Amino acid sequence: MRGVLMAPVLAAALNIVRAAAQSLPSVSVPPEVDRVLRDYEKAWAANDARGLAALFAEDGMALPSNQPPARGRDSIAKAYSGGGGMPTFLRVIDYRASGDLATVVGAYGPAGQALDAGKFVLVLRKVDGRWLIAADIENANMRMGPPPRPPPKPAG
Repeated sequence: MRGVLMAPVLAAALNIVRAAAQSLPSVSVPPEVDRVLRDYEKAWAANDARGLAALFAEDGMALPSNQPPARGRDSIAKAYSGGGGMPTFLRVIDYRASGDLATVVGAYGPAGQALDAGKFVLVLRKVDGRWLIAADIENANMRMGPPPRPPPKPAG
């Protein structure tokens, strides 16, 4: 009985967490950084793994969900092959730059939907005057895999 009563409480708590995560406002970035994000969206929507990999530095790393790390454009293209094909929107929630390095912390989700589906961190490096992705890590906001086990029943 206790588990039945806890389910609505847990569901409400999860919704509060989702709302709090969603409430982080978007911030502006310089046009040359925004270009990286919009090009990423276009390549992802077109399921263009080579186009995505071209946004990375030669020695860049991708750390996609549920896959091992990928280093270098060929490896990154393999990691992203078959993963796109859906219009996605990237928004920035924090941006910092110093010299030839920048970090972008953001959220992503299906284009046209209000809720973020996940979050990401990009490390950008300026190479020959152009921002390229040195590292990309992303993960979903929802737990992946089987649902959590129910709590153990109290003894007695």
